[in-house]
Amino acid sequence: MSNNRPYAEVIGDPIAHSKSPVIHNFWLEELGIDAEYRKTRVTREELAGYFLQRRADPDWLGCNVTIPHKIAALDYVDDPGGVRERIGAINTVACETGGPLIGTNTDAGGFLQPLLVRGWRGTRAVLAGTGGAAQAIGFALRSVGVTELTIVARDAAKGQALLAKLGMDGAVRGFDAPLPAADLLVNATSLGMTGQPPYAPDLGALPASAMVYDIVYAPLETPLLAAARARGLEVLDGLEMLIGQAALAFDIFFDAPAPRERDAALRERLLAPA
Repeated sequence: MSNNRPYAEVIGDPIAHSKSPVIHNFWLEELGIDAEYRKTRVTREELAGYFLQRRADPDWLGCNVTIPHKIAALDYVDDPGGVRERIGAINTVACETGGPLIGTNTDAGGFLQPLLVRGWRGTRAVLAGTGGAAQAIGFALRSVGVTELTIVARDAAKGQALLAKLGMDGAVRGFDAPLPAADLLVNATSLGMTGQPPYAPDLGALPASAMVYDIVYAPLETPLLAAARARGLEVLDGLEMLIGQAALAFDIFFDAPAPRERDAALRERLLAPA
């Protein structure tokens, strides 16, 4: 049933913690666009029915996809950009009236943007995780010249499969193994998120020039980032990637560029008490 107002949303399970509605609705207000952005809990079992229902809604513009659906959602969308082959996961589904659902991935671009803004250069990276976000980040790292990638994984086979997919030299280590020297450490797992155990590796092997990037944003200051700051390392928090990927998706959903000149005010809103 139509609600007579265009909308997009983010889906996942869990979803209550998501800050995506704050971001997109802030931009909609700033630009005076009469639309809205929501969050909707969708379980694994509900995913197929969700897409079937939404594509019949004329007001639905699409959705962002988060844990645990970034890989599974590929089965319900068209993939004209070859995202399945290149990255292996999607985080954005666009819907055109009467047309197919189109899957794409804004995680890679959203992840890279703050690194490029800071002029980061490196060839050795450590990536914790093998899920949908990790796959996009691995693709992004390869695109900016990382040639040696260490994947930290619970399942070694999944880590090896990701290395092979990326066609990169590297190794797979367990979470208890010491980190190698690297120019960048990325946490692309849910460890450190509110309600989850921390990701707290020994950072002693990282050189003073290394950067630590945690894509978790609830809480914003994770144990990993606190440890990195204590060592004097440069850090990037989860809002950086969240805002970056959201800006790319916003343009897809609402056909308007996000007002990134208002990022400082947006961060203030995101960090304000609920």
